[in-house]
Amino acid sequence: MKTIRICVGSACHVNGSYKVVKALNQIIEERELGDEVELVGSFCMGKCTEGVAVECDDIIYAVSTENAKEIFEKIMGEK
Repeated sequence: MKTIRICVGSACHVNGSYKVVKALNQIIEERELGDEVELVGSFCMGKCTEGVAVECDDIIYAVSTENAKEIFEKIMGEK
């Protein structure tokens, strides 16, 4: 199972972490990957000024609702 950590700290919350969680959950549901991907909350990852911090496999991404699909595909190794 792949674990994706999403920052829910103060700055990321203000930057839209709840919307990013919803977007990623929707992608996971659409692709029926609930048994393969786990979303978990996390606190500050030190990337507060770059957007909502999302970490997987020791790589931190700055995610928004606009780029959530693109980042998810990078995380999952899709084109």
